[in-house]
Amino acid sequence: MKFFVDSADIDAIAELNELGMVDGVTTNPSLIMKSGRDILEVTKEICALVEGPVSAEVVSTDADQMIAEGRKLAEIAPNITVKVPLTWDGLKACKVLSGEGKMVNVTLCFSVNQALLAAKAGATFISPFIGRLDDINLDGMELIADIREVYDNYGFETQILAASIRSANHVAESARIGADVITAPPAVIKALASHPLTDKGLAAFLADIEKTGQKIL
Repeated sequence: MKFFVDSADIDAIAELNELGMVDGVTTNPSLIMKSGRDILEVTKEICALVEGPVSAEVVSTDADQMIAEGRKLAEIAPNITVKVPLTWDGLKACKVLSGEGKMVNVTLCFSVNQALLAAKAGATFISPFIGRLDDINLDGMELIADIREVYDNYGFETQILAASIRSANHVAESARIGADVITAPPAVIKALASHPLTDKGLAAFLADIEKTGQKIL
């Protein structure tokens, strides 16, 4: 399973990238604006840092405007993935941009029917939002499983990019179900290494070493 980092923090992305934990990055205008920097400038910097796909989101809601913005974003770097919303206009933009050979991430997916439409429109990635479904007492992981089944039934090549990841459990369940990609904030990816029994075992080990006074260096 591929790991995308959901962040516009260059330092955080670079740290994970050095460990080989970054297969791509997802950004949006809101994340970049929090940094107080120019959207195109930050996106270009991320693309230079990361080899994999970097999702850059359009801000228009009209199909023609989304297509124009998508073309401009795609000029930033060859690894740009144009992110469009799962609306009818977004699907129109996806069809045109994907037809031009551009990678497209269709975001804000909350149903199997929406995922089916995105695949038919040629989306490279479909982004179901797990956490936001959980917020309204629906099962976000069930949606991932349903999309996986439908895509496998018909051989769609659109990759399932599990988004709105809130916890390490979301990552584990996405991997178990067979999501192609997860995108998560740096803190969630780092949390995957944590387990209370690991901490307990390490503490006991260090205590034993201290008692014996043994050192390697």
